[in-house]
Amino acid sequence: MSRSKLLLVLLGSSLLGGCAADYLNNYDTMTLASGDSQKANQLLQTVDPYNPASNNTKIEGDGARSVGVVQKYKLPPAPAPTTNMTVNVGPTGTSTQ
Repeated sequence: MSRSKLLLVLLGSSLLGGCAADYLNNYDTMTLASGDSQKANQLLQTVDPYNPASNNTKIEGDGARSVGVVQKYKLPPAPAPTTNMTVNVGPTGTSTQ
């Protein structure tokens, strides 16, 4: 057999072998969705399965408030205000004179 005929036979067999790969993916096992046929049929026969409010494309909102929220997350928080407070730590009732 010449080299070109061998190449042609290998090419043809690989093309035909590719068609068989899909057939081999069929298994005789149970899937996790087994037994859900009633639920699947019920969902297929639902007239309007979507929430009626999902068609509303006009979303109510306050633009200034939204900008404020975005800026609040973008900017670092302001430092806590400092106070002039004296904290005494120690036993009570003792005096240092």
